[in-house]
Amino acid sequence: MSFDRRITPVRADLADERLRGQVEAERFTTGTVKRVASAFSPLHRHPSREAPVDTQAIFGESATVYDEHEGWAWVQLRDDGYVGYLSSEALSEPGPEPTHRVRAIRTFIYPGPNLKLPFQDYLTLNSQVIVTDTQGDYARLATGGWVFAAHLSGLDAFEADYVSVAERFLHTPYLWGGKTSLGIDCSGLAQTALTAAGIKAPRDSDMQERALGTPIEVTPSLSGLQRGDLVFWKGHVGLMMDASNFIHATGHSMTVMIEPLAVAEERIRKTSYGPISSIKRLG
Repeated sequence: MSFDRRITPVRADLADERLRGQVEAERFTTGTVKRVASAFSPLHRHPSREAPVDTQAIFGESATVYDEHEGWAWVQLRDDGYVGYLSSEALSEPGPEPTHRVRAIRTFIYPGPNLKLPFQDYLTLNSQVIVTDTQGDYARLATGGWVFAAHLSGLDAFEADYVSVAERFLHTPYLWGGKTSLGIDCSGLAQTALTAAGIKAPRDSDMQERALGTPIEVTPSLSGLQRGDLVFWKGHVGLMMDASNFIHATGHSMTVMIEPLAVAEERIRKTSYGPISSIKRLG
């Protein structure tokens, strides 16, 4: 059988117990559930800081840890199933389930309920937190510190328009594997925006193209498009803002930018990405 290494926890020496009988490995394990305890942490393809970064794990996200060795944890992220290596320092015991998520693209953690205090850390959009108390405009976190309460929402309170979420990232620097307002890539932008709207999405653009929406006709004039349509190339994705303009994180400008789809299509078609491969509509 053929498995996608990005979402299949299998190595020659170790595999997920659920794969027993499907893959060959020296041993199998059910793993141990832990939780991401840093604002975000790069998920490397190999246990090395020099190894490629495939994605980022976000604060509060659950991860199944199959192996830990010399400061590296081999994990599978619960939310999108991605497999890779996190720094062991980025993980903590799971504790109680989160009560809220961060709805701002970034919010600061203060030592007390006062914006004039020096901030201790920050959290990014879609981080999952446990609120234990509120005081005025601030919420106390179980992990320590206070955040502006209006930057949080209940876990089931989702954004009505995922394109408006993507628009908040305008001018964010492009970062391969990124999923935060400090740096984000094309599929990270799509996944992050959709997650904020309560829509489960895979991590990479090819996965998203297969899993999301219903195909619509790609006409030579690129007509008939509407806000929210996802436009795919082989290795790239963007979100339509209206019938003609779309937003995407691109290495062309190394930012999240807005441009007419026709302009982007003409440029991208001449690169290794080739022509538009599909346009998908979420209904």
